[in-house]
Amino acid sequence: MNTEISRRAFLKGAGAGTAVTALGALGFCEAEAAVACAIRPYRLAATTQVRNICTYCSVACGVILYSRGSMDDGSAKIVHIEGDVDHPTNRGTLCPKGAALLDTVNAPTRLSRPKVRRPGGDHFEDISWDEALDKIARYMKDDRDANFVEKNRKGQTVNRWLTTGFLAASATTNETAFATYKVVRSAGMLVFDNQARV
Repeated sequence: MNTEISRRAFLKGAGAGTAVTALGALGFCEAEAAVACAIRPYRLAATTQVRNICTYCSVACGVILYSRGSMDDGSAKIVHIEGDVDHPTNRGTLCPKGAALLDTVNAPTRLSRPKVRRPGGDHFEDISWDEALDKIARYMKDDRDANFVEKNRKGQTVNRWLTTGFLAASATTNETAFATYKVVRSAGMLVFDNQARV
């Protein structure tokens, strides 16, 4: 059987097929949503859900972390990360780096404790968070006391601390960034930046 089709009929059929396929691919098909709703509760059953912010850049996209285990005994492990659809910045979407956060969080080379290399030492050793924060505070206090400039050459009060700078995290909330800015500036530091520009 030989069926002849005109060029006009062929273009109409191809256009209709493309339109239907595009509508299905754009999410107008109910089958994809039904499958997703049926699978999701089983995959994330018995997980704890926590909202957070992606740490990669200054966009500060919202993410949802799903973990299994208990924080009390230290057995909690993140098993899934996805974009937060309720977050006003990204509305559930993530860039490729944000989509790979699970690998970053669970990487065996990721540091989970502070480390220090003692003067004259040849290796890093683990220290507690309390010891690390105490050391940082002591070094900052000693440097500020030794290098704080209260007045310039003209006798004007400037309250500057020029020997120390601060590199802040760009993936924080506005409130955290505001508090960080106030602490750094009130200490007298002029060198202040964040990792989004690095």
